Parts: sequence; C-alpha cells; structure tokens
Amino acid sequence: MGVMKNPWLDIPLADYEGHMALPNVGQAQLLSDVFANALSKYKPRSVAVLGCAGGNGLDRVSSEVTERVVGVDLNPDYVLHARTRFAHRIPLLELLVGDVQKDEFAFAPVELVFAGLLFEYVEAEVVLAKIQAMLCPGGMLLTVVQLPCATISEVTPSQFASLGALSSVMRLVSPKLLRQLAAAHGYLETEAQTLKAAGGKEFQVQAFRLATPNHRLQPTSAIGRG
Repeated sequence: MGVMKNPWLDIPLADYEGHMALPNVGQAQLLSDVFANALSKYKPRSVAVLGCAGGNGLDRVSSEVTERVVGVDLNPDYVLHARTRFAHRIPLLELLVGDVQKDEFAFAPVELVFAGLLFEYVEAEVVLAKIQAMLCPGGMLLTVVQLPCATISEVTPSQFASLGALSSVMRLVSPKLLRQLAAAHGYLETEAQTLKAAGGKEFQVQAFRLATPNHRLQPTSAIGRG
C-alpha cells in the first residue's frame, strides 16, 4: 500500500495565497502582523519560518536587525517563489525544502522560530522535539493555531477549490494541549493571546521560551489563555 501524497504538494501557490488574502479569510494579514510583532518585540538576529510558503511575512523582516533568515516548506515550488521574491532583499536567506516532521535540517540554530498554522498539519510532539535543535538556548518559539468555530468550517470555503483537499489532513490543536506538550519538551509559555482574523475565525498566539539546562524559567504574564 502506497503512502498518501501530502495535499500541500498539489496546491498551487497562487491558490493558497489568494485564499489566505480573501476578505472572508483574512489570515495572510493576521500571520504577517503576528510575525512582524514578534520581530519587533524580540529583535532576533536570526529567525526560522516553518511553512514559509512563498515567503509568508518575510517582507516584514528588517535585515538591519534580523541578519539571518531560514525558511522551510514542504512544497518545492513555494520555496522557489520565496527565493525569487526575497533573495535580493535578505542577504543571509537560507531556503530549504522538506518535511518538518520527517526530515533533518542542518541549519545553524536561530533565536526565533515562527510556526504559523503549522501544528494543524503535523504531530505536535514530533515537531516540538525537532524545533529544539533549531533553537539557540533560551530561544523563542512563536506558534499560531486555529481555534474551533461553530459557524465556519475548518477550511473556509472559497473559489480556490484546491484547498478543499486540506480538510482530510487538518486537525485543530488546542492551545492547552500545545502548552502541555511544549512543557514536556522543555519550553515554557511566556505569553498567550487570542486574535480574530477579518474572516471571523479566532486564533491563539503562544510564545514559548526554550529553557536551558542550567536555567529554570519562571512564567511571565499571559493573556487570554486557551
């Protein structure tokens, strides 16, 4: 029996970006703003974007502050477009094709990892363990997960029919479970807030610091815990 092909490999980038930018979805702007706020708050010298698509939010990077950027995506066509768009704007840009669940990535650790709407499509425990090797000691992991909505399906219907295939692989992850799994892998949640996209869906943004062996972190304030 063959392995089922990941539906992300068959979704054209134009469909994905068109869908995410629709007024009744509004998730492209939300993800971009969350990423920009993290760059402003943490001022990381290095950052990795997991599920970078065609460059999700990379236009918000200031190379004067964030010198090195790593992007990872499963779809080689997405990565090709990201390279075309941003290689000239971000001097130290490393773009990699691969599956964050299965593949090993040998890039030097970064100070911030951004995983926006990634955990709906992966085994959280597996990926949290892999992100440990991607982060510098004390580095930050910023996650965005979709919250259940009684009135809108998990994948918002749109004219971009190819995205309908995601319904078979998308699984919502509760912020509480993500917090528990992260803690088991040495991450401490330092902040949490709920945001609403223009399309009406709500999303939980969580920031986690990777504890170092000789430094037990104490929690700071958290907003809107899920």
